[in-house]
Formats: sequence, C-alpha cells, structure tokens
Amino acid sequence: MFVQKFRGPAMMMAAKEEGKANLASDRGDALCGVLNFSYNAGLRRIKVYIPEYPNVTPQEAVKELADFRNIARVVIGMKNLKVFGFGPRPFDFLACNAPIQPLYDLGVEVQENSELDMKCQYEKVASRTAEIAAIAKDMEAELGDRNTYPEIINKMAQLELAILDWYENNKGACNYAVFANKCWPSFQTQFGFVPCYVNSRLTGRGIPVSCEVDIWGAVSEYIGQCVSDDAVTLLDINNTVPADIYENDIKGKFPYAHTDTFMGFHCGNTTAKKLTSCEMKYQLIMHRGLEPDKEPDITRGTLEGDIIPSQITFFRLQSTADAQLAAYVAEGEILPVATRSFGGIGIFAINEMGRFYRHVLIEGRFPHHGAVTFAHNGKALFNVFRYLGVASIGFNQPKGMLYKSENPFA
Repeated sequence: MFVQKFRGPAMMMAAKEEGKANLASDRGDALCGVLNFSYNAGLRRIKVYIPEYPNVTPQEAVKELADFRNIARVVIGMKNLKVFGFGPRPFDFLACNAPIQPLYDLGVEVQENSELDMKCQYEKVASRTAEIAAIAKDMEAELGDRNTYPEIINKMAQLELAILDWYENNKGACNYAVFANKCWPSFQTQFGFVPCYVNSRLTGRGIPVSCEVDIWGAVSEYIGQCVSDDAVTLLDINNTVPADIYENDIKGKFPYAHTDTFMGFHCGNTTAKKLTSCEMKYQLIMHRGLEPDKEPDITRGTLEGDIIPSQITFFRLQSTADAQLAAYVAEGEILPVATRSFGGIGIFAINEMGRFYRHVLIEGRFPHHGAVTFAHNGKALFNVFRYLGVASIGFNQPKGMLYKSENPFA
C-alpha cells in the first residue's frame, strides 16, 4: 500500500534471518513476505523492482540500493523528459521511424517540429553576438590546433546557442530534454555546414542530440546517460572489419572471432572527450553527393577520430511497427586498434556478435543506430528495460544457447 501511494520508482527487498537465536520465537518470514508482496503488487497493478535474489543482509542491501539508484534515475528522468524532433527522415534513407505512442505511455513528451522552425530559431539568436562569441571561444579552446575550419566556428556557435535557447524555452512542464534533429541533406544547403560538432558538444554536456531524427535513439542515449552517469554516443552498426586488419591486429591478440567484430561509426557526433584524438573535418559521403568536384564547403563541421578503447555496452530501446516496446543489450569493448577510416569510429568486439546481429538485430527489425555507454552497464540496462515493461529484451546469447529462430543444424 505504501508503494501504491508513493507512485515513484520502488524496490522491494526482505531481511534475511540474522541468526539461529531468532528462530525460537522471532522469525522474519522473509521468503514468505516477498511472495505475498509480489502477489499483492500484481493485484494492484503496481510496478516495482525486485532484485534477482531479494532476501538480503544489510551489506547486500547496500549493494542492491546502489544498483537501484541507476534504475530509479532513469524512471524519474523518463517521466520528466521531452524529446524535440526537427524535421522528417529523408525518404531515400528510411530508417529509425517508429510509433511514438509507447513514449507517451512511458511518460515522455514528444514535440515534433519542422526544419523551418530550427532555421527560424537559428536566425532569431543571430543578434546575440556576445553569447555566440563566448561559445565560439570555448569551441576554439576545445579544438586547439585541430580547428581546421576556423571560418565556420561562429556559424556553429550560433547553432549551439539556438539549440540551447530552444531547450530552455520549450521544455514546458518537463525538467529535461533531448533532441532528434534532421542533419542532411537540406541542412547543409540552408545552414552552410554540418551540425555534427555541435551535436557532439551538446551530448558531451548531457543533452543528447541524435542524428537523422532518431527519436528512439535520442531516448536510448538519455537512458544510457542516466545509467552510466557519463557521456554516451549514438553510432551506426556500420561495417565489417576488413580481413587484413583482423588478421594483423586482432587475431591472436584479442579473444574474438572475426564475426565478433564490427565498426561502429557516425559522421562526427561523439564528444571529444571520448575520442583518442580528434579534428574538425568534412563529411566525405555528403561531400560526394552535395558538392562534388569542389573543395568542401557546406559539408564541413564533423568531429572525426578513433573512439577511445574501453569497455562498452551497445543497446537500444525501440518501438516495433505495432507499437510494442522492444530492446537489446550487449556488453563488449572498443579495441585499441586503428580504424584507418573517417568519421567518429571504433572497432567494436562483442562475443557472438554475428549470431546476435542475425537473430536479434535483423530479425527484431532494429534500425542501424545503437546507443553506446563507455562501461559495462548491461545489468542496470536490462533491469531498467524490465522495469519499464519491455517484454522482448535481446542479448548476445553465448554458444550453446540457441535463439528461437536459430538453426540447430547449422
């Protein structure tokens, strides 16, 4: 009844028996109590977190409380979150679209806007020259001698101010917000640069900005930030690791098969603090399509470099086409191996990635974007998704544990 009236995130535990002296006349009946609590919570349709083994000593309770704090942070954050979307997905790259009704069911507000709204907002703050100059100075300090295009810094600073101003003045009753912004192809022709570096800076300071109007990707980033209490990123599960890199730099040095590895990439949205070294560059692929046969101009503004080697958790919360919640979680690492490629990119290794890719990501119809925390947060994320009511939570199953669709004769 207390949990029912409290209405906030709640965890249920019971105290283990303290010793044999208690048994004569003063048993705690801990096992019985948890069973009855679960039964009554079901009758009242109360959402509550119960640990894997909920009967604890005081010392064990402290550890469970530490874990639950991460879960509670997500639950409270989601009920106070607004997602700002700017623009529709480009038709020739239809991905990341999904029903948003489940977000409302989770307590998240969604405000979808036109690309014109952002252009108007950008022009609206143009007169605030002192604030733009201060942001530009901070950008220059962060980039140092890696600021290869100083002539566009003021434009990027103006965009950062525009987004921050929108954040402060449009949250409404919510305390927090994330952005899912259209970043190509019309952005470049209208603004004269790519927004990647600005997105990286905002994500690094706790305001995730997802690429390509990926609303569920932005929410996933936010969840990862709440769980890890650290900066996150959003990457394409992009390309295979070439055989020569695997043979020369990975095989025999790290305990991974070739199919356990892949490259996680995006144009330049990862915060500088999570890159081994970085430099402002231009978006190579956009350059070919938008301004071929000329020096980069409107495609400048990415933040590029190899992502730091570290433990990682690759995950995503998503709505299916029929508005059901689905998620996946997989722990792994970014290898200390040079990518020899462009963009913000790293060589990722996840045990049994090949099978996971086929039977969870492809079969579950997840989009190409995955959120990344820079630590092993699988336990907390799995518990968060379970608390939020996600019925289908995929993970990288070990050898010998077949997926439902996996051919046992393969």
